[in-house]
This record gives sequence, structure tokens and C-alpha cells, in this order.
Amino acid sequence: MIRRLLQAIPVLVGTTFLLFATVYALPGDPIAALGGDRRLDPQLVSRMREQFHLNDPLLVQYWYYIRDILSGDFGTTFRGVPVSSLFEGKFQVTFQLAITALVFEAIIGVGLGLWAALRRGRWQDQAVLAVTLLLVSIPTLVSGFVLQLVLGVKLKQNTGVDFFPVAGIQDGMRSYIVPGLVLAGLSIAYLTRLTRTSLMETLRADYIRTAVAKGMSRRRVLGRHALRNSLIPLITYLGADLGTLMGGAIITETIFNLPGIGQQLFQSVYLRENAVVVGIVTVLVLVYVLANLIVDLLYAVLDPRIRYE
Repeated sequence: MIRRLLQAIPVLVGTTFLLFATVYALPGDPIAALGGDRRLDPQLVSRMREQFHLNDPLLVQYWYYIRDILSGDFGTTFRGVPVSSLFEGKFQVTFQLAITALVFEAIIGVGLGLWAALRRGRWQDQAVLAVTLLLVSIPTLVSGFVLQLVLGVKLKQNTGVDFFPVAGIQDGMRSYIVPGLVLAGLSIAYLTRLTRTSLMETLRADYIRTAVAKGMSRRRVLGRHALRNSLIPLITYLGADLGTLMGGAIITETIFNLPGIGQQLFQSVYLRENAVVVGIVTVLVLVYVLANLIVDLLYAVLDPRIRYE
């Protein structure tokens, strides 16, 4: 655990610096853009550029930012709003959306992959492969609007009951069901195929044939030996995908009008709010690091041999 946490330090530094440099290289003056079509007072522009160190070189600006981050200060926007106040509630929305998508991904992906692997070569297996290919081919923008129309509008018109809200978060966890399913669509397809491939390789192993030859029941062979040893690549994918789901929720949050961190990130990039963009990505990187740490610990639970290496 200590080694993994120490490895996270250069990852955080490298990621924040690359992002900071990317935002720094964007064309245009973010201070002048605050006035819109009106031209700001040159003295005000000069004073704000000095306040936010925009006249300094890139490395100097990055040093000021890292110094403030280490003291717990994420800085302020060009409009004087503390960055930390922009995070309030929005990370919770995105995290709940990502967790909902992760649950759908784990249940549906692993279930379909297991079902297809046990029926290898049959029509059920071919049907699962066709469905996953379809999921990969449909963009999130399309699947989002289709499910919003079918489950949120048409179903309500036919039944008179609002099962799945189509926008906002006023209905609690029900508001995350359809967006979570949309966000998880691509990952479900990948995880289904990964589960199928991993389990099929495990079922061909010598120790599985030995367990069957000893007369062990099919359920015990699958649950105790085959599935458990097939979970390592699945856990790895799920752990890494948590950060991907949180970072890739911009389109889903926009379609379903969810006030999450994705919309805030898009607006901050458009307005060139360096402190907000780098602050959001820094938190997302921390999510990646913590997810990978949990995955490493789960390795030792699933395979005792890893514990002694």
C-alpha cells in the first residue's frame, strides 16, 4: 500500500502539469474574454493578470498552483468564486451516476459473459456477441436520447406512471437509473466480452478438468475454481473504469440535465478557468489512484499467491 501511494505522487504531478500546460497553450486571453463584447479597462486587466500570475512563465504559474493545492486551497476563478465551492454537490452527483453505471456494468456484463461462456458456440453465445457489437456501435448521444424517449416518455404515456425520470435529480436515486444505464452501455459490452473470454480460457485449464474428474459438482467447479480465478482481469477493468465513468459523464449529464462535474468541466474549459479544470482533473486522478489501490488489495483476496510475492 505504501509503495502504491508513493507511486501516485509522480502520477499526480505529471498529470496536473500536462493539463496545466494544455490549458496554458490555449489561444486567447481569458481575462479579456470576461468582458464579452465589451472592452475591459486596461488597468483592471493588468491588475487581474498580475493577481492570477498570468504574466509569469508556465513553470512559475504551475508552482504557485501546486503550492496552493498542497495547502488545501484550490484557488479562485477569474470571477472571484472559490473553486472548492463549485465542487459542492457536483462531485456527489457524478459519483452517484458513476457508481450506478458501475453496478449495471458489473451485474449485466458479468452475467451475460458467464451465460455466453457456458453456452460457447450455441445461438445464445452468438446472440450475446451480436448484442455487445451493437452496444459498441451506438454512440452515447444516440442511446441516451433513445432511452430517454422510450423509458422516460413513451412508457409514461402508455402506463400513466413515471417509472424513470428523464431529467434532473429531484427523484433521488431513480433519477440515476436511465443515465447510469446509458453511461454503462459501452462498458457493459467490453466487460461481457472480457468475462466470456476469461472464463472460457479458465474452463480449458488442467485443474478444471481435474476437478471435474474428481466428481465435483458443476456449480462448485464454476463458483469455487473457474469464476474466482477469472475475476482478476474483471476486477482490474472495473477498477480502472470507475475513473473513466466519472470523467466521461459529460454527454450523459448534458442529455439528462444532471448538475454534475462533467458540465462544470466543459464550461471551465470553454472559459479557460485553469484552476477549475486542473482541480477537477486532480480529484479524478485521485479516484483513479484509490480505485487501483483497492484493486491491488482485491488481488490478494482472490489469489493468495499474490499476497506472498
